[in-house]
Amino acid sequence: MISGLVFRALDRGAIAFLATLAAVAVLVPLLNLALPPTSPFYLSSYFVALFGKYLSYALLALAIDLIWGYCGILSLGHGAFFALGGYAMGMYLMRQIGTRGVYAHPSLPDFMVFLNWPELPVYWYGFQHFAYAAFMVVFVPGLLAFVFGWFAFRSRVTGVYLSIITQALTFALMLSFFRNNFGFGGNNGLTDFKDILGFNVQAPATRAALFVISALALMLGFVISRVVVSSKFGKVLVAIRDAEARTRFLGYRVEAYKLLVFTLSACMAGVAGALYVPQVGIINPSEFSPANSIEAVIWVAVGGRGTLTGAVLGAVLVNYGKTYFTSGVLAPYWLFVLGGLFVAVTLLLPRGIVGTIHHWSHEIRARRELNGGDASPMPQAAPRPAE
Repeated sequence: MISGLVFRALDRGAIAFLATLAAVAVLVPLLNLALPPTSPFYLSSYFVALFGKYLSYALLALAIDLIWGYCGILSLGHGAFFALGGYAMGMYLMRQIGTRGVYAHPSLPDFMVFLNWPELPVYWYGFQHFAYAAFMVVFVPGLLAFVFGWFAFRSRVTGVYLSIITQALTFALMLSFFRNNFGFGGNNGLTDFKDILGFNVQAPATRAALFVISALALMLGFVISRVVVSSKFGKVLVAIRDAEARTRFLGYRVEAYKLLVFTLSACMAGVAGALYVPQVGIINPSEFSPANSIEAVIWVAVGGRGTLTGAVLGAVLVNYGKTYFTSGVLAPYWLFVLGGLFVAVTLLLPRGIVGTIHHWSHEIRARRELNGGDASPMPQAAPRPAE
């Protein structure tokens, strides 16, 4: 039954996208590990870690597109779920340091020894086991999203009001995690990781493996999202996005649909954060910043919301541009570039890059059908208003 759902959900475009991701997952580590550094096709470990980070961001963008593009829930606080997943993985990585830390304490992380913590807090118990940490990566963001969504959706908070509340949620978490007595490293966060599953986190082979895992997680997230939006459940989500009141009057429990997809999206964001941390080497409260969540929404808008593939493309393109613009003389102007990009996309490409391509292809196909194979332009009525 599950295989049938997956088969029906994947069209030719989705299969081509998955094949591209699979090819990237194979070629990038191969060009990094199998070729000598003198080869013109060699990819450095820095490149592998950088694009592994981009894949983590792409999974976060996919999670946002699932709720915004298909259900109309504009969350400006999804960075909170991303950061919580990152902290869960960071806690596991900190517990692996042991006596190799600066203070050589067998159980307490260095920042706790420095702050004179007498013992390990209860909520750190179990994080020495990878399975427990992996469970918490999904459980903690999912639980927070479920509790938050339960109250917000049952209260019928929608639109800009819901966006503001999600932004307040991540801002409150950021302020909490900045406190040293919260037990998560304060403003310095968690860093100086050594091993993951017994492998040196800085080794080229480990970085390549993390890249492959990130690509596989993105592929899995894409398949799950396609299955959701292609099912009857997904059709109801689109109906909620387009006419929530009418969908409720038809007898659907709108709150239950929104709560389920919001929780699923938060779990995906948590996995993205967990993959991000070992590749970057640090997690701190700045990841909770509302600006990060807003920037993630811009990735989806640039690529094209309601397309899934557009969210992935937008995340990679915008973050590559960020890397390029913030590494030279243009660094002070990056925020102006980002803001200008969002304004330009809103005015010129309201459907995003992929959404615009889909729209043009549909129009060309319709013209060919009407003209018997001739794709020449037809007289048009007034242009459609921007969406």
